[in-house]
Amino acid sequence: MFNQTTVTEFLLLGFSDQRELQILHVVIFLIAYMFALMGNLLVIMAVAFDHCLHTPMYFFLMNLSILDLSSISVTVPKSIGNSLLNTRKISYSGCAAQVFLFFFFATDNFIFLTIMAYDRYVAICKPLYYKTIMNLRVCAQMIAGAWICALLYSAMHTGNTFWLSFCSSNVIDKFFCDIPQILKLSCSDAYISELVILVLSACLFFIAFLFIVVSYINIFTAVFKIPSKYGRHKAYTTCLPHLTMISLFISTGIIAYVIPISHPPSVLDLIVDVLYSVLPPVMNPVIYSMRNKEIKAAVRKLMVWKFFPKRKQFSFLL
Repeated sequence: MFNQTTVTEFLLLGFSDQRELQILHVVIFLIAYMFALMGNLLVIMAVAFDHCLHTPMYFFLMNLSILDLSSISVTVPKSIGNSLLNTRKISYSGCAAQVFLFFFFATDNFIFLTIMAYDRYVAICKPLYYKTIMNLRVCAQMIAGAWICALLYSAMHTGNTFWLSFCSSNVIDKFFCDIPQILKLSCSDAYISELVILVLSACLFFIAFLFIVVSYINIFTAVFKIPSKYGRHKAYTTCLPHLTMISLFISTGIIAYVIPISHPPSVLDLIVDVLYSVLPPVMNPVIYSMRNKEIKAAVRKLMVWKFFPKRKQFSFLL
């Protein structure tokens, strides 16, 4: 990108100038990051090593855990490092890379949540044709399509943002680089860039959200027709974690990008940023494991194989 800019680095918002609060920020973020790391790695390993979980639903869940782990790794380690070193700096190229990767993983995450809604629709509404519709080839095409769409979407937004000139302030009012904050720093006319971002984002997320809503309307219609109370409960139990993950992702995103940010940012603004970028990757493994007996059984079996290798012969009891 040929950019005639005088800005060579940006300054990210610090949580505090007091050393004690900086250390507190490091401890809190490190704990959150470790929980996200352990939770998502457990889901990934459980699905990868348990042949009973080699189904489309859990394959999508494993990819979702990879995206969650990647997403939180883009923002949190840099913020922890800045607080430890008592600095706020991030290079121009580092900021561009952070924007690209964060948008890429977040967009891919939402696309995978949409694909999982379709997977649940086929499983509940067309159970006899599930293996035919959701075969290996179709799943691979869906995953490849999701990654390609997210890649193009993120590259377009990153390029559309960083072709602008930045010649005045370089202070970003967030603890990570985010496009709305960067556009405010531009001394070029950012109207077209903002319009392109708004229109494309609205189209992509409206289509995906509409697809999810239509899928669940059909799912609930089919569930109401199930005569067995146990069958209805099982269907609801299957859908509830996915619905919770979607609600968490959408609600935190709306709060982060719809509510105007005060200047200078308040404590509430910082909390919103943390909820949007840190909370979903931490909570998603918990949400999907709490009411999923297969995942919990696979994790227990994995722990036995890891820490009690001599007791593998008794793993069938778990």
